[in-house]
Amino acid sequence: MDSSALTATPAFGELEQYRSELTAYCYRMLGSPFDAEDAVQDALVRAWRNVDRFEGRAQLRSWLYKIATNVCLDMLKAGKRRPRPMDLGPAQEPVAENLNVPTEITWLEPMPDPQDATVERETIRLAFVAALQHLPARQRAVLILCEVLRWQASEVAELLDTSVASVNSALQRARATLENANVYDVDSGDVDRELLERYVAAFEAYDMDALTELIREDATQSMPPFDMWIRGRDDIFTWWLGPGIGCRGSRVIHAGNANGSPAFGQYKPSADGGYEPWALQVLEAKDGRITELTFFLDTEQLFPLFGLPPRLP
Repeated sequence: MDSSALTATPAFGELEQYRSELTAYCYRMLGSPFDAEDAVQDALVRAWRNVDRFEGRAQLRSWLYKIATNVCLDMLKAGKRRPRPMDLGPAQEPVAENLNVPTEITWLEPMPDPQDATVERETIRLAFVAALQHLPARQRAVLILCEVLRWQASEVAELLDTSVASVNSALQRARATLENANVYDVDSGDVDRELLERYVAAFEAYDMDALTELIREDATQSMPPFDMWIRGRDDIFTWWLGPGIGCRGSRVIHAGNANGSPAFGQYKPSADGGYEPWALQVLEAKDGRITELTFFLDTEQLFPLFGLPPRLP
């Protein structure tokens, strides 16, 4: 390698500075923070191993996105998308008999908000990422790069080794799919601190009267990996006071944000004393009321990811 090439070769630290935004990109592509982390690590290693081929003609950031995209496309060749329970069918009655864990489904997983302040909250919402899963892999990449990251069609065409016409066509089809899914109309208002404090106090007290003031009448609840989901505050309370009564007496602690929304670690009372992990709760709200509650039950993976303790005394 001549001296001019050496001066153009990036150090690994220069590659590492893009980890956060690449992780957010790969998460939108893959629907799993763990898969996204693996994809980014693979991409950075591939970049470092081939760093002598980087001649500085392309921007370093574009080069890394090209590698990361190829990694994601390889991972998506199996063709399985990551849905949410509401993607699979209508709401169900809040009875224990409707609890079912389908082994053939790999669910959409929540992700802690990226540290990169430039990542727009709306573009990592659970509903938005779930909608992306309906798109073929290359359409997904085109839409994220063009609509979310604001790349020019010519830049995306170069990244995907295709034509501008093909990019524009894929973008048009992807937009139509998302419009049919009403993803652009998702409730996504801010959740203020007072509402969160009132919710935690009411949930820990299991005070349904107080919770009635906080949860919208048409709210929804889901509990991956169960495929059952519930629509309506009355049905949610029927569940909480029926099959879900074991949640009474839980402790709830703030876990930062997941997908742009407040997240909490829920710990149920343990038979041997203390509290054991039960769910990562992610809340959506609009106009000062909670509109959606998602209870992710895979605490073994998710609690460490969100910095939550394995037990509470």
